Amino acid sequence: MAGRTPESSVPSPDPILTARLEAIRVLADRQSDRVMVIGPDQTIIYANETAWPAQPSTLTPSKPAKCYEAVLQRNDPCGTCPAMEVFASGQVKSVACSSGVDGRACGISQAHPLKSSEGRTDSVLVLFRETTRVPGRDELAILSDPPGEEEAEVGLGGMLGIGPSMQRLFEMIRLVADSQATVLIQGESGTGKELVARTIHRLSPRRDNPLVVVECSSLPETLLESELFGHVKGAFTGAVTTRRGLFEEANGGTIFLDEIADTSPTFQAKLLRVLQEGEIKPVGSSRSVGVDVRVVSATNKDLYELVKVKQFREDLYYRLAVLPLFMPPLRDRREDVPILVNHFVAGSSRRHRRPVRAVSPEAMEALCAYEWPGNVRELLNLVERVVVTAKGETLVASDFFDVPQSAPATPDLRTMLRDVTAQAERKRILEALQQAGGNRAKAAKLLNISRAGLYNKLREYRLP
Repeated sequence: MAGRTPESSVPSPDPILTARLEAIRVLADRQSDRVMVIGPDQTIIYANETAWPAQPSTLTPSKPAKCYEAVLQRNDPCGTCPAMEVFASGQVKSVACSSGVDGRACGISQAHPLKSSEGRTDSVLVLFRETTRVPGRDELAILSDPPGEEEAEVGLGGMLGIGPSMQRLFEMIRLVADSQATVLIQGESGTGKELVARTIHRLSPRRDNPLVVVECSSLPETLLESELFGHVKGAFTGAVTTRRGLFEEANGGTIFLDEIADTSPTFQAKLLRVLQEGEIKPVGSSRSVGVDVRVVSATNKDLYELVKVKQFREDLYYRLAVLPLFMPPLRDRREDVPILVNHFVAGSSRRHRRPVRAVSPEAMEALCAYEWPGNVRELLNLVERVVVTAKGETLVASDFFDVPQSAPATPDLRTMLRDVTAQAERKRILEALQQAGGNRAKAAKLLNISRAGLYNKLREYRLP
């Protein structure tokens, strides 16, 4: 059943919020879990069917309902709602609703800010724990046993991973694949962003139409515009014939714009027009051509930070990031390394006609401990080389890394300086977090670094 959007609670039209709400509706209407979007006064802007009361009540889709009315069937607000804090902070929060004076709690588990084209948090997406369901006014009732632990899915679309970060990614890919909204994939180089884009296309209703991949950073601005939008004969020197652009080639399908952060402001303005109007204008032509293309983009940079320093258009960012996906670096998913290693060893052995050899426990331990600055791509290339060059019956640590044969020497001055600097930096981060009361955004300002930079440091020093 489709979710409900009370007419009187629909916010003022904003193109970004409208796109986000439509994407949420597409995804949430397929879910059995409760999903809501609420405004700053706790009015329901959207709720899927599961989120509404199971028993008949005075609430109707045309009546502006409050979240506490629909979820807990009470007349008064709950007091301090943890989801309301997101309007002030603008940050995603894992929250838990404490029981109110009547002993009831709504079961909120996460709250996500939904920002307008001006960057303002105008509404909040709320997700709930699904151990409880509200059947009537008087009490909460547990309608089902807690779900058992299911076996983790090993892979999706060529990606492998059993850890929680990859399991969440697999779930999100399946959800966004059914939507028509734009997707922005962010992550470090070598994490597999193009593989995610291909998987989204393969699982989408557009799968029978083309997927066109464009490497934005490899083309100069003038050529990029001509490649994407096409050109007419005589539009520029060398344009001896009229040529269709890649957007037309991808009509009915998906276009993947890799390294979108490396495009120029002029190109960004023209791409924004394509997303807004659904049409392109070939270089040298006065006639626009309508296209039906889903845009998936990717970058290894923090696009929001580029927006803040005026190096990327803010309106384009919100158009591209209706459905954002984040690729975890390999160092943050070490539990997946053994699966990847064994998979790459088997594949490389077949390609190079080598026997499939086992990896020794010591070698696997060293591979899991390595930081992998080049991520999965670095791991694949390393395994490929080792499969070809190793001579033993088992792949050992010395095949993958240079293992010292004697006791390590006394650390040199450079190593000592690096260690001291890291200790001082770690201490300063902890002090800033304490001073900011645990608020990471405030701590980043105190440290004069970006939020993304702070998150990277927290991972590097394994801080909570």
